[in-house]
Amino acid sequence: MGQRLRMGRRGVVLAAAAAGLAGCGFHPLYASNADGTAGPAAAGLAAINVGLIPERSGQLLRQALQERFERSGISQAQRYDLNVSFNVAGAAIAIQPDSSNAYNRLVGTASYQLIAQDPNRTVLTTGTARAVDGLQVFDQQLFAMQLETEAVTGRVAQAVADEITQQLAAYFEQQAALAAR
Repeated sequence: MGQRLRMGRRGVVLAAAAAGLAGCGFHPLYASNADGTAGPAAAGLAAINVGLIPERSGQLLRQALQERFERSGISQAQRYDLNVSFNVAGAAIAIQPDSSNAYNRLVGTASYQLIAQDPNRTVLTTGTARAVDGLQVFDQQLFAMQLETEAVTGRVAQAVADEITQQLAAYFEQQAALAAR
């Protein structure tokens, strides 16, 4: 009973906070329009075609971006192309007395261009995204090290995809706000 009461209070507090913020123009980034149609961010993301990104890490990033752009379930004609260059670099962080490393840091950096599918191929926005992760080096365990490196590369690609998606969603929201003025 006590937990149910606390959950009810928490819901009332969150609803009051949301109502207070709505008065100042705040709204969720991926919110639907008042008529139930997709908002500018969801509609814009659904209209993006993600270009091929070289190497395995690029394939992971492309898949992650496509999942995020198709998340809304909107069937939209492709109006934009997203060109991405992605690089994952490693650096040894913890060095052992025998000069071997005990910990590796992987840094994923992506640069992107959102291009309109018009005759001029207009560049609408550009940006960068970065994510950092690390892994423990397993002594004498080559197969385990390879599996862990692949898992960390996947996490880096997921984090970079999240950042790119948020930046593009904010871009579409900003464009819709400018058009509404």
